[in-house]
Amino acid sequence: MAIEIERKYLLPAYPDALIQEGILVVEKEQFIEQTYLALDGDQELRVRKIQDLKSGRLEFTHTFKKGWGIAREEIEYAISEGLYEQVVQAFGAVPLTKRRVTAIWDNTLIEIDDYAQIQMLVLEVEFPSMEAADGFVPPAWFGQDISMEKQYSNKKVWRDLQVSKEA
Repeated sequence: MAIEIERKYLLPAYPDALIQEGILVVEKEQFIEQTYLALDGDQELRVRKIQDLKSGRLEFTHTFKKGWGIAREEIEYAISEGLYEQVVQAFGAVPLTKRRVTAIWDNTLIEIDDYAQIQMLVLEVEFPSMEAADGFVPPAWFGQDISMEKQYSNKKVWRDLQVSKEA
């Protein structure tokens, strides 16, 4: 099983000026819908519909993650649109939606997730090792490190959406 090592930051504002100045170079933009199929302790199963905003191309994935914090086990693979639609319809859940901007900053690949449903911006950086993650010094514009704060996890935000749907 692959290990995903990432740090997450609560981005205080979208970095438009850094993009205009060429300090942050946008590689791609996507719109993502994700629905959790099962959550148990530190394990999760989810499906995603990912649309490339430039080409319109769609892809669908199924992901299993285990663990909590900076390093987690992860298995992700492609599924068909038909399977995705069947699963999402069977669950009847509200998908968590976000606009993801993948960009290069200082030779580092970053992802910025803009959660319109809850008005939150999160910046993620993936690392090849725990040593690299531990040694990373973020610039101030990244904001607060939330890598170890469960209230900002996608599954917690998704759960909250389900509760608000029922209310």
